Amino acid sequence: MERVETARDLVLGYVRALNTVDEAMRVALPSLGRLADVLGLARSRRISRCGRIGIYSYTVHGAGCRFVSDNGTEVDVDFAADGSNVFDLWRLRQYGLSLPEPLDLTDDELRAAVRSLQPLLNEVRPGWFGVAG
Repeated sequence: MERVETARDLVLGYVRALNTVDEAMRVALPSLGRLADVLGLARSRRISRCGRIGIYSYTVHGAGCRFVSDNGTEVDVDFAADGSNVFDLWRLRQYGLSLPEPLDLTDDELRAAVRSLQPLLNEVRPGWFGVAG
């Protein structure tokens, strides 16, 4: 498979994994209006900054959260001021490296893949991307 197609598949896989995490968290925490609300729950100590919810372990950090599934797949996401999910090339790369069959792609390959997926994805600020909504 061509590297660009591989990079596109990785980016789409990250977006799907992020959606799966979002759904799982909403089921486990019915008070969660959106995934970004996990920050408020941790800051108010209604949940721990690190823990386990369903098949995911999670660690709240700065402006985001890192989720790791039982199979080791890592989805790290930050949250914009409006609560939307945002990610950068580093987070995409970490996702690829955590897959059961790791993919190690360059920033250039990932950047080209993200750009090829517009308008599905948009650059919300330089180097940071989100799913168009």
